[in-house]
Amino acid sequence: MKCPVCKKGELKNKIIKESMHGVYLGEFPAQVCSKCNESFTDTETTKRIEAASKKAGIWDLGRKTKITRSGNSLAIRIPKEIATFMKLEEGHEVYMNPEKDRIIIESKL
Repeated sequence: MKCPVCKKGELKNKIIKESMHGVYLGEFPAQVCSKCNESFTDTETTKRIEAASKKAGIWDLGRKTKITRSGNSLAIRIPKEIATFMKLEEGHEVYMNPEKDRIIIESKL
């Protein structure tokens, strides 16, 4: 079967290592494209991955936030769930690094 993403590669049955938010969730069966490496899981496997992420406490950690102004600077609020996951507290030092269309914020704990 042709890959629905790149339309060039063939899908092959493989075992993939799945991670979310940098947390390893395990190995799962998937179909993987021979060209672009995109992976596709069936409904049951997707439910198992979701259950593993919920068990790890990382399911639904992604959040939208708005940029606000603080003096002459712009500020981004870190939602409580993400701060808890990252063990961030007021006064902790972080390092910010721009990367194309993303801002990488690294904890310096």
